[in-house]
Amino acid sequence: MITEATRQDPQALASLHLWQLVSPALPIGAYHFSQGLEYAVHAGWVQDEDGALDWIAGLADAALGTLDLPLLWRLQQAWQRDDEAAVLRWSQRLLAARESAEQRAEERHLGRALAKALHTLGIDAAAHWITHPAATQAGLFALAAARWSIPARDAARGYLWGWCENQVLAALKLLPVGQSAGLRLQAALLPQLPDIVARAFELDDAEIGVAAPLQAMACAWHETQYTRLFRS
Repeated sequence: MITEATRQDPQALASLHLWQLVSPALPIGAYHFSQGLEYAVHAGWVQDEDGALDWIAGLADAALGTLDLPLLWRLQQAWQRDDEAAVLRWSQRLLAARESAEQRAEERHLGRALAKALHTLGIDAAAHWITHPAATQAGLFALAAARWSIPARDAARGYLWGWCENQVLAALKLLPVGQSAGLRLQAALLPQLPDIVARAFELDDAEIGVAAPLQAMACAWHETQYTRLFRS
C-alpha cells in the first residue's frame, strides 16, 4: 500500500528497497563465495588485515569498478527501456568476462537466486531469469533498481558496498583476525567507494573489462584446492 508519506517522499522508499537488496539477509547465498580470497589466503598472498585491505580494495577498483559497475548501469538503463535484448547482451558480456568456471558458476547462481527472490517480491519480469543460462547478479540487481526507481549511482554504490561487505566477512572467516578488524576494513574501504563508482560511470563501452589476473588464477586453482570453506 502506498501511503501519503511515501507519495511525498518516494525516494525514501527507493532507499529502503536498496537496503533490502544489499542486506546479507537477502536469500541468494552470497556468503558461500570468497571470489578467490580463500585461495589467496591459502597461497600466502593475503596473510593479515593489511593484506586483506589491499586485496579487497584492489579488486573493487580494478574488477568491480571497470566491469560490474559500468555493466550494472547499462543493464539498469536497458531494463528502464524494457529492452530485454540489451539486457541479454550485457549479461552475456559479464559472463564472458568471468575467467574461471567457478566465477561463471557463481555469477549464474547469484543471478538465478536473486531472480527467484525478486519474483517472490512481486517483480514479474524476474521469473524468466530463474532458470536462464545468462542470469547474472548485476542483471537482476539492475532489474530491481529499475522497477523500484533506485537512482543509478545509488544502485552502483549499494552493489559495490554489498560486494565489499561480503569480502570482509570472508576475510574474517579465513584470517586470524577479530571483529574489530572487520570494522577497520569497512572503515578503510568506505571512502574509496564513491570515487570507484564515479570512474565507472565515465567508461565507454570499449573500456569495460577486468584487469585482475591474480584473482582469475586464484579462482581457477581454488577448484582443486584440498580443503575449502567457500565455493569460489
